[in-house]
Amino acid sequence: MTAQTMQIGNRPCRIYGEAHAEYLLLQMTGEHELQSMESAVTAIAQSAHHFLFAAIPVESWNDALSPWEAPAVWGKQGFGGKAGKTLRFLTEQVIPSLKQQLNLPENVKIILGGYSLAGLFALWASTQTDLFYGVAAASPSVWFPGWMEFGQRHPIQTQHIYLSLGDKEEHTKNAVMAVVGDNIRTLHSQLIARGADCTFEWNSGGHFKDADLRTARAFRWVMEESR
Repeated sequence: MTAQTMQIGNRPCRIYGEAHAEYLLLQMTGEHELQSMESAVTAIAQSAHHFLFAAIPVESWNDALSPWEAPAVWGKQGFGGKAGKTLRFLTEQVIPSLKQQLNLPENVKIILGGYSLAGLFALWASTQTDLFYGVAAASPSVWFPGWMEFGQRHPIQTQHIYLSLGDKEEHTKNAVMAVVGDNIRTLHSQLIARGADCTFEWNSGGHFKDADLRTARAFRWVMEESR
């Protein structure tokens, strides 16, 4: 599946798929993900559903996708807490532009997804708006400081949520990130208790294994299972 590039605001977004789609899949992406985007979209396309996939680049991964400021967890770069600005860009520019220029149906089902911090961003964004039909959060950074407490006060508003984690991710020497396993189990239990259509899948390996295919599986589940 070949990509076309569409300039939205000041960002070159990669668009795959077809107009008149039933689903609009949105993924915030970093430079490190663009090389494997083709394989991810090819894997998503194994679904029988008609979709349009938009990869929206972010300039600073740690800043653009973090819901609030936090100190560095590894390396020296902290988190700038600019997720609100990123969400506004999505809702005020990206989604209207895609609908208008690609003749998407007004009632197209929008699924926001992503890997790692982009997965956390998708979960956080769905606490801020009921715009999204589903969230595809692959190995989301639910270890992020303050996330679980925030989630108690601000429930996720979408009904269809996919969660996954690599089975080695919680076995890290980084004390902040080691809580990811307990946090995602708790989050899954809370969502099920609230009656959400939510699944949680373990993948083999650590955080950096098969990120493209894990993300594809997340998007595909939301399209196929949320009936």
